[in-house]
Amino acid sequence: MTVTDIFDLQALARRRLASAVYCYIENGGYEEETLRRNRRDLGRLAFVPRVLNDVSSRNTETVIGADKLKMPVILAPVGACGLAYPNGEMEAAKAAKAFGVPFCLSTLSICTIEDVAEAVQAPFWFQLYMMNDKQVTDVLVRRAKEAGCSTLVLSMDLHVRSQRHSEEKHGLKAPPKIGLGTIWDGLTHPDWTFPMVFSRRRTFGNLIGLVPDAKNVFRITEWLERQFDATLSLEDVDWARSVWPGKLFVKGVIHPGEAKSCIEHGADGVIVSNHGGRQVDGAVSTIAALPRVVDAVNGKGIVLADSGIRSGMDVLKMIARGADGCLIGRAYMYGLAAMGGRGVYRALDIIYNELDQTMGLCGCVDIRDLPDDLLVDEETLVASARPRSRASLR
Repeated sequence: MTVTDIFDLQALARRRLASAVYCYIENGGYEEETLRRNRRDLGRLAFVPRVLNDVSSRNTETVIGADKLKMPVILAPVGACGLAYPNGEMEAAKAAKAFGVPFCLSTLSICTIEDVAEAVQAPFWFQLYMMNDKQVTDVLVRRAKEAGCSTLVLSMDLHVRSQRHSEEKHGLKAPPKIGLGTIWDGLTHPDWTFPMVFSRRRTFGNLIGLVPDAKNVFRITEWLERQFDATLSLEDVDWARSVWPGKLFVKGVIHPGEAKSCIEHGADGVIVSNHGGRQVDGAVSTIAALPRVVDAVNGKGIVLADSGIRSGMDVLKMIARGADGCLIGRAYMYGLAAMGGRGVYRALDIIYNELDQTMGLCGCVDIRDLPDDLLVDEETLVASARPRSRASLR
């Protein structure tokens, strides 16, 4: 199969993965309205190209925090990323480093913080879930510091875990339900099943040694269900700022007032995110929420955005709407699931080429200096346009 876009990688990932694992990557919360809305609202925005500009020299590079990026893209934290490919987090981190963009490791990764640090020998980002067991949280922050992580991403949108219907239908709950169907699923996808035998770890690696029976997937998932912290508040932002010396981003922010508060409480930036449509169903899309958050932050912090991005065109739309950079999750996970690290690099290369080419086609030369009127809401534009009379056309 000739891979030309992210959706080709998606097709390869679906073919290779056991259906339960593919479902975990692909699904959203409840009826998946937010998941669809993220894509739909990106699609509603249309470019207004300039064709009279010299675009022979174009720049996609930017700086976010302490990182210089080849393009304004970061690999988002994905829980259990290593289920898609053996040592998946290490593979993805190495591909990100080779390409020139940051990788963010999830608290609930399969590979450990130390595994990734050993693999890349360079700073990376770490995403933190606040847990009811504060000792575990404290230890994870300390380990991230010792590993040389440059940026802490504090996720604040998981007070309560959503219901994900398709996951439950595949037995992905606490504890997981493994039956004959699950076994048959694995046996009929040998390209995924047998390589996983050689993976360094098979459960949430960061929790081994911190949580009793962490190597037991049934016990650890039950423990995690008890760890969602319903008390999350600005006090946790204050705490993170007090213990983390590097860059601090607060993830899961949609409301402009909360974005402003995060900056006032010491965060270096916010990540406008609805968790890829996996939490609140019926939530506003990130592309729709983004401009109001940018206005609220008012240049006093960095604004990143995720959810729904599948192409370089989507990246350009997010930046044109005011984001300083984007995080991609599913887009790179398709590549990882299809071809490991090579697939992640290919996904990044696809997005980079689409971004660079679309900038040229739209008359843009610098990703950091896009025209204010690059985008229009096509549906609003069409609805507001007055048809010209036939007489005026004669």
